[in-house]
Amino acid sequence: MTEKALIITGICFIVLGIFWNDLAKLSWLGNWHRLPGDIFIERENFRLYIPLTTSILFSAILSLVCWILQKR
Repeated sequence: MTEKALIITGICFIVLGIFWNDLAKLSWLGNWHRLPGDIFIERENFRLYIPLTTSILFSAILSLVCWILQKR
């Protein structure tokens, strides 16, 4: 991949990260953001969410897409 493609990919991830909570609230997306293996701890004044499985899934999909684009 070229440097320009990496910069565009990085900007897309930044935008996705900014709107992550809003995307999770959309009803047509379902519970894709709460996969088994994601860590969610909620206490009285504290909430921690670590999307471990979701991150692995997105990484695998992104790696597959990059591999396919590289083969072209």
